[in-house]
Amino acid sequence: MRPLSMSGHFLLAPIPESSSDYLLPKDIKLAVLGAGRVGKSAMIVRFLTKRFIGDYEPNTGKLYSRLVYVEGDQLSLQIQDTPGGVQIQDSLPQVVDSLSKCVQWAEGFLLVYSITDYDSYLSIRPLYQHIRKVHPDSKAPVIIVGNKGDLLHARQVQTQDGIQLANELGSLFLEISTSENYEDVCDVFQHLCKEVSKMHGLSGERRRASLIPRPRSPNMQDLKRRFKQALSPKVKAPSALG
Repeated sequence: MRPLSMSGHFLLAPIPESSSDYLLPKDIKLAVLGAGRVGKSAMIVRFLTKRFIGDYEPNTGKLYSRLVYVEGDQLSLQIQDTPGGVQIQDSLPQVVDSLSKCVQWAEGFLLVYSITDYDSYLSIRPLYQHIRKVHPDSKAPVIIVGNKGDLLHARQVQTQDGIQLANELGSLFLEISTSENYEDVCDVFQHLCKEVSKMHGLSGERRRASLIPRPRSPNMQDLKRRFKQALSPKVKAPSALG
């Protein structure tokens, strides 16, 4: 496997803190990891906008935030794109530290390789192991994605290779074409969102907003009853005698 190259200016976009405790949608935080030029940014933009953009400037780590609906539930979705070319074993310590902060922040992960680049496939296992190292006690869901499924003439990674790796790592595997099939891209992200939501439920996590009691709506029947009592002779009589 040849060393993956990358810029020394690797810096993930800062993760903004929520300014309000009263946001109702659930927070879903995802990170998309993989080698360079496997289509990570294109996948994210395809999911959020339905548009396919085939060429991007080298990514320096962009955070996408959007309200989305998954099976009728509104979610506050944040997706952290990450620079390609991160080699866990050989990268500078500050690079690995920055990646680790992103992994620590995220709750669900897409590990993406290109079926036309065998080296990008080989980078998946170290990334998965790094996720489990950062989240040793977590069940954070991970989906392995073989992208560029339309480029069969240039295939270097067989579908069975992706399936075998996913089985070894205990992850779900999907092979897709970001350029040709929006539905497949949408299915990947929606499935990961659902898995993170399930994890929230199992762990008993709640947004701080859920701990703040909402104002009770007035009980109209109770108000009517009390109003009638105030006007009835039985209620008026004691005040007249007093």
